Amino acid sequence: MDNAYDGLTDAGEERHWAFGTGFTAALAGVDRAIPDVDRAALAAYCLMLGDDALVYSQRLAEWCSRAPELEEDVALANIALDLLGQARLLLTRAGEVEAAGRDEDTLAYLRDEREFRNVRLTEIDCGPGPGGDFGTTIARLLVLSTWRLALLGQLTASADPVLAAVAAKGVKELAYHRDHAAQWVLRLAGGTDVSRARMIAGLERVWPFTDELFTTHPVEAALPGVAVDPATLRAEFDQVIDTVFGAADLDRPEVRQVAPLAGQAGRDGVHTEAMGFLLAEMQHIARSTPGAVW
Repeated sequence: MDNAYDGLTDAGEERHWAFGTGFTAALAGVDRAIPDVDRAALAAYCLMLGDDALVYSQRLAEWCSRAPELEEDVALANIALDLLGQARLLLTRAGEVEAAGRDEDTLAYLRDEREFRNVRLTEIDCGPGPGGDFGTTIARLLVLSTWRLALLGQLTASADPVLAAVAAKGVKELAYHRDHAAQWVLRLAGGTDVSRARMIAGLERVWPFTDELFTTHPVEAALPGVAVDPATLRAEFDQVIDTVFGAADLDRPEVRQVAPLAGQAGRDGVHTEAMGFLLAEMQHIARSTPGAVW
């Protein structure tokens, strides 16, 4: 090539990522055998885990070009991309299992708020403005990555080969996410009076949504050997959090937990006010140009 741009118009090449071509199928090379379980429950479970990753990825993407330093801008973007990759696999599996003709894009962009099954901690805003407060973002990253790493660690033994494969790759990604968050907690809590105050305020913002992470849903209970019972994750979560808090000289926030609404929460499609605004931004282009391909 005479210059860096010639490759973009080479008709013999298939790897024009900028033109939207050259991507492999989301589940290429993965064993896609469906275990002998309730297919509706399995599809719903894949949606739960996929929606967690998709919605939180969208939240982290709000930090693009807004992080406190360039290196952190790249780090948060990469974490968001890791989660988006997990979401692609899980939503594709959900559509495949339910066999209703919905693919990952349909599930991501054409469902309404009540059809999403993510836990509410993934969707809440972290303060005014895009991205919100950095201390709150780090607090949420610590809580969610610690919880999801424990979850995917158990999910590697799932009887569903796709879930097991996603988990096996995801634990490597989430180990970095958790470590990155822990390092920032130590840095902020041990920095200036202002940074420590914002770290504490961030933890107080996200902590009311932690109990929901460990509440067993009927879908999870209906899939023994396939799904992970989130109640079993609490001990590992507490151990990691206590270790980080101890190193940072932080106490657990003494705040009231956000209760379900009439017994229902994020897993049931009952969300916070922030969810509607998040989906409006995430789904705008796809809904404005129905049937478009890019």
